[in-house]
Amino acid sequence: MPYKEQKIEKLYYSIGEVANMFGVNTSLIRFWEKHFDIIKPKKNKKGNRLFTKADINNFKLIYHLVKEQRLTLEGAQKKLAEDKATTISKFEAIESLKRIREMLVEIEETL
Repeated sequence: MPYKEQKIEKLYYSIGEVANMFGVNTSLIRFWEKHFDIIKPKKNKKGNRLFTKADINNFKLIYHLVKEQRLTLEGAQKKLAEDKATTISKFEAIESLKRIREMLVEIEETL
């Protein structure tokens, strides 16, 4: 059986790496960190932010609410404060549907 290369995930990501993942400026990442208490990066001795996979998942949720659902910052904060569990469930369902759509498009392209 041939070796299948696997993506190795890091324990921590720099603010620049996180900004690149979402196609935004590092200033927006700092802004969201300041306004959403679900983002809690570690800091190294130099004071550089180190984001975990959990932080990135929370950024995905914030990005979805603010950029895709076009909620205001206050609207996104309110949605997370009022019913975080339902908000996360809906977001996860949307993400699953996006992945299914991508797979179907790939299958269609091979036909």
